[in-house]
Amino acid sequence: MRTKTGTVTSTKMDKTVVVSVDTYKTHPKYKKRFKVTAKFYAHDEANACQEGQTVTIRETRPLSKLKRWEVVG
Repeated sequence: MRTKTGTVTSTKMDKTVVVSVDTYKTHPKYKKRFKVTAKFYAHDEANACQEGQTVTIRETRPLSKLKRWEVVG
């Protein structure tokens, strides 16, 4: 199972959090590294996450139209 670590950016939905995951890519010609941010909707059963918290998410079966991840810790 795939896991990712990121920062919680939104907790406005019930039992759902938005997690932003930062990765770095290298430009093929200029070799400069730049940051790429991806947002993932993750299931948070206990509504325990707070904004700004660092969490680990793992892949799971589709729970809704956009939710394919769940909060591990």
